[in-house]
Amino acid sequence: MDPLPWWKTATGYQIYPRSFCDSDSDGDGIGDIPGIISKLDHLADLGIGFIWLSPVYASPMIDNGYDISDYRDIAPAFGTLDDMDRLIAEAKARGIEIVMDLVVNHCSSEHPWFNAALASPEAPEHDYFVWREPRAGTTAPPNDLLSAFGGPAWTYVPSLGKYYLHQFASAQPDLNWENPALRAEIYAMMNWWFDRGIGGFRMDVIDLIGKDVGAGIMAEGPNLHAYLQEMHGETLAGRDVVTVGESWSVTPQTGILYCGEDRGELSMVFQFEHVKAGWHETFGKWKPLPFDLPTFKKAFFDWQIALADDGWNSLFLTNHDLPRQVSKYGDDGEHRVRSAKLLATVLHFMKGTPFIYQGEEIGMTNSRFERLEQFRDVELFGHHEAVMAQGHSLEEFISGANANGRDNARTPMQWTAGENAGFTSGTPWIEVNPNYTEINVDADRSDPDGLIAFYRHLVHLRQTLPILTQGTFRPFSAEHEQIFAYARGFDGQRLSVVANVSSEPVSYDIPEGLACRGACLVHNFEPRAELTGRIELAPWEAVAILSE
Repeated sequence: MDPLPWWKTATGYQIYPRSFCDSDSDGDGIGDIPGIISKLDHLADLGIGFIWLSPVYASPMIDNGYDISDYRDIAPAFGTLDDMDRLIAEAKARGIEIVMDLVVNHCSSEHPWFNAALASPEAPEHDYFVWREPRAGTTAPPNDLLSAFGGPAWTYVPSLGKYYLHQFASAQPDLNWENPALRAEIYAMMNWWFDRGIGGFRMDVIDLIGKDVGAGIMAEGPNLHAYLQEMHGETLAGRDVVTVGESWSVTPQTGILYCGEDRGELSMVFQFEHVKAGWHETFGKWKPLPFDLPTFKKAFFDWQIALADDGWNSLFLTNHDLPRQVSKYGDDGEHRVRSAKLLATVLHFMKGTPFIYQGEEIGMTNSRFERLEQFRDVELFGHHEAVMAQGHSLEEFISGANANGRDNARTPMQWTAGENAGFTSGTPWIEVNPNYTEINVDADRSDPDGLIAFYRHLVHLRQTLPILTQGTFRPFSAEHEQIFAYARGFDGQRLSVVANVSSEPVSYDIPEGLACRGACLVHNFEPRAELTGRIELAPWEAVAILSE
């Protein structure tokens, strides 16, 4: 059997640079690349194989770097290209690859391409963007398409008499992937970064690049996979790198199109079915639904089955756009540590590449802001007025933002119990969660039974047990409202995972096919040597047993 690609046995770690670590050299309250370098030993100790680095490119920071004004330079707040080269080298020295964020559905309105496009419709760069005339006889937008950040997805340029498309903020004009010259620019930029030594790309909202505006198809458009295959041929083919495509529209049925082994596209895809399952049909994330375990499990089970024999899953619960997982899916009060271990257990033992989001390894929680001015997210402010106009009170809106808003994941990393959680010597760009005096890296690392030790063990198991990377997957008790259970199988071995995802004890009859006796790989309550017959599980108890 051929050896697996390195990224199938590796564990990824996402860094949101603005909130990770502010170096002592400037203390401006914004995390930076030298700060990341200073913490690489923390990640090496965890056993991390690669870092997904949210954007550090030059940017006016309307969307905290997801609005890029120069793809070949670094934002001064984060450092310099020399700093970036040093990060790549220092990470490699510790066996860690750097995976950069590829944001090419859109760029910044301050990018030289857009400046040239505004200056003249005759400029080649004008066709790097998506333009439409107003509706006949009016100056109204060409259609009623809305931005993901609230308001119309079209902005009028009086000097040109035309609108440009932006599926996000007006400062993030969509790029026109139908233009081969634009695609060539992007591929050249990607190769430039590969030549600097990066280990791959995470591709932001990549499902949107194939849009057919005329047909009203914005996601997974007719040319999407042709573009991804062309990209692969021009940049990825022959390179030992990893690629992860973000898609809010992908389903278990279409996932294989992105990452099938014979497709020549991507390594894997980020899907969000388990996230969207908790959103209100009308009000979206701003009015979260009660957690429903069967629906949550179905999303993961469906994807495990869909990519069982081809393709590859990405495994995550938290990222820079999502609430903290222990607050969203666990118990961030009395059972914070135990529920954090449970969530890690059920995620890391599935088939795929797991991703740890900064702070997850110490069980960081949502912040629960009380005033609108405490928030920083452009998406939140873009939706505020519209949600209020639908009849919500300010208190309801803030409650929804505290449950599902993106700022939850963006409060500073909690390193110590000292001032500003050891994140900065200055004033943090966003408030530190007040619980940093109890929840921080120093405190957790000093506990041999803490979360860091637990995650270190999970990462090591993935590197050493073929059943985790190559084993079959069989779900159990899909409709059970408390139990998350599945079995993995490989080379005559069975790995059984059973977890009580609730704050109440539960009795559970172990089904045939899940029953197992052997070595207890992980537990977060009391170790067990077997899962047989009728068992009693304590609140938030999780156990994984590998058959002898």
